[in-house]
Order: sequence, then C-alpha cells, then structure tokens
Amino acid sequence: MKRIVLLRHGESLWNRENRFTGWTDVDLTDEGVREAEAAGELLHKEGFVFDKAYTSYLKRAVHTLDHVLRVLDADWIPVEKSWRLNEKHYGALQGLDKRETARRYGDEQVKRWRRSYNVAPEPLSDFDNRNPRFDKRYAGVPESLLPVTESLRDTVARAMPYWDCVIFPELVRCDTLLVVAHGNSLRGIVKRLKNISDDEIVELNLPTAVPYVFEFDRRLDLVRDYFLGDADRIARSMAAVAAQGKTE
Repeated sequence: MKRIVLLRHGESLWNRENRFTGWTDVDLTDEGVREAEAAGELLHKEGFVFDKAYTSYLKRAVHTLDHVLRVLDADWIPVEKSWRLNEKHYGALQGLDKRETARRYGDEQVKRWRRSYNVAPEPLSDFDNRNPRFDKRYAGVPESLLPVTESLRDTVARAMPYWDCVIFPELVRCDTLLVVAHGNSLRGIVKRLKNISDDEIVELNLPTAVPYVFEFDRRLDLVRDYFLGDADRIARSMAAVAAQGKTE
C-alpha cells in the first residue's frame, strides 16, 4: 500500500482575524502550533512514517510541517518547497476582513470570490508592494507565471503540474509522502484524486491541521481516502471554515 497525507496548515494569525490571506506571509498562532503538534501526535499514534515531504513557500505551511516532523522525530527526511503549492492569490482582497467585506458586497459575492471555480478577485496593480514580483523568494520564477489574483481554477492550473510531474511520481519509489499546504492548493489535489466536478469542489472545506489520508494500490490507483481524528470535531471545523465569509 502507498499513501499520501495532505495537511492544511494550522491556524494562522489572519485565520484568527478572519482576513483574506492568500500569498501574504503570516505565521501560525499559538493555537496553530498546537494544532500542528496534535497532527504530528496523531500521525505518530497511527504509525505513519514518511519518506519525503512537500510544502509551499509560505511560513504558515512551512512551520506546520516543521512542528509535525519534530513530533514524529523525522526532521531528517527530505523536504521540498514549491511556490506552486502556495495558497490561492486573493489579489486586492488580501488583508481585508472577510465579514466586513461580506457586509459591503454581500455574502454571495464573497462566496464567489472565496469558493467559485472561475471567479477571481480584483488583481493587484503592477506597482502594489504586495505584488509577488517584489518578493525575493520568487526571484527565480518567471514574472509571467506570478499571479496578482487567482480563481480556484487558476490555482488548480498552477499546482497541478507540480503534483503531476513531481509529487505523485515519487510514489513509484516511496511508500508514504506528506504534503503540507493550503486550503485551495490542496483542494486542487483532492479534485484530481477524486475526480470531483468544478461545481462540487467549491463546497469542500478543509479544516486546519487535520491529516487527510489517501491510500493507493501498487498500480497507484486510489483505494480509499479518510480524515484522521474525531469525526464530530472535524465536521465542526469544516463548518467553521465554510462560515468565515458570511456576515453572521
């Protein structure tokens, strides 16, 4: 049996403040650190031993992975980072409070920006200091590939070449991989693995720091998928994610 575990980062500072984060590089809260450590403890309890890990360029994912590997005593395994695993870029919405934005534009418009498959927020200007072309971590990425806003479709199109060409082929020689990333980049991976439609994928809400396990046979066909942890708590966490962009 081969396995890939997907893990959304723990609670970040802007998760707690209910702000659109996107590519803004905010860190974990103390609760986010506890969530990451709890995920590591759960993976240890269930006997997971990872051969390699992948994460984004954003510290909330990188630090979640660090805490998980420390708890697993697996700091030594190879880790590969890619900008392609970054969160969806929320353009000019980045930094805005989600509920205040919903009060201004309405719940349905905010849901379209957050969850629709092909609607992107207003882009950043070329001279906005939040534009990733000014960030040294992306200096090696062609400027034409750097987003200034994204729909979920754009995020999936950005992440899938990395999944198809780097992560998934690694299962040929490895038994268990860990991918720590973000709600929308991981949503693209789940969409591919489970063949979920464009309309259905927007309703998937991934909770923070809950391991999502995918098991494959030796031909790399998906056998089953499941979340690790208490089902009721996971359901509450998913509902909380879904409610973030509502006025009440």
